[in-house]
Amino acid sequence: MPRSPIRDLSGDAAADAVATEACPVREVLDRVAGKWSILVIVAVARGPIRFAELERQIDGISRRMLTLTLRNLERDGLLTRTVYATVPPKVEYRLTEIAQELHVELLSLTNWAERHRKTISAARHAYDATHREAG
Repeated sequence: MPRSPIRDLSGDAAADAVATEACPVREVLDRVAGKWSILVIVAVARGPIRFAELERQIDGISRRMLTLTLRNLERDGLLTRTVYATVPPKVEYRLTEIAQELHVELLSLTNWAERHRKTISAARHAYDATHREAG
């Protein structure tokens, strides 16, 4: 089994190597883990969807933010945008294969959040009560 070059480094050199290797992963996670990206991926996972339908389904998103999110997800290869030559033009969005895989992982995360939301809420209340008294 080959050794990681990071294991051969120490101190600041190792930290710099980890940061360099993590940078591309962080960039991807920053994009797909964003609030609007997750909501768009979940909404589009139900099947082909038009812009106006997405706008109605995603509460609180502005038209500009939806446009930017769709454009970025398309650029990253997570959505396909199909324009139909009709009057008025019809545009539909679909998940790509890699986005479908991501959606499965997001479902696991949302299921986890649903299972633990009461525990997390109770922990927040306990923390706030303790820190209010101390402060």
